Amino acid sequence: MLRLDPQRAGVRMPKRHVGSVSPELEGVSFTNTRFDPDLNPFGRLAAKMAAAFGYSAELHGDRRLLQLLRLRVAQINPCSYCLILHTEVAATIGIPPVVVAHLASWRESTMFTSTERAALEYCEALTIFDQKKFAVAHDELRTLVAERDVAEIAAVIINMNVWTRLKLAQGAVPVHSDSTQARERHVDHRVDPE
Repeated sequence: MLRLDPQRAGVRMPKRHVGSVSPELEGVSFTNTRFDPDLNPFGRLAAKMAAAFGYSAELHGDRRLLQLLRLRVAQINPCSYCLILHTEVAATIGIPPVVVAHLASWRESTMFTSTERAALEYCEALTIFDQKKFAVAHDELRTLVAERDVAEIAAVIINMNVWTRLKLAQGAVPVHSDSTQARERHVDHRVDPE
């Protein structure tokens, strides 16, 4: 059983199997609709990467910046599991909801620092790989942060790309909680006034 640091994210993630429901985040749970990721060693390798570079890892870089990068990868790929999980983590570590809400339009915002903007550009260039764009983004980021920071940022982005693709491949989909299903039944049975 994998247990994430509850003080950092408030999330407990048990072992995941096809048809099983896990974890519980803001009343949403997830089920694997395609395959059990534990059927081969890849899931265990990905878990080791997450321990080293995931949101609960002790890293040198700025937590806000690294969490914004995780969210941006989840938006690009687009992984419901990762979007929900990392939005929850962002709130837990104090990133304002308004920042998370418009992360996809970061270029049209003044709410991101120059380092965050360069790192987001680098994140997009590495996730949607284009050799020329990536080289430019790398050079720009390198003018703002040390080589060690670039290496850590790259590791966080690569880790997130692995996890978003793993979750998409295994079919990790959100499942309605009982209260959500009850609200839907209530809405579905309303009478149209016309």
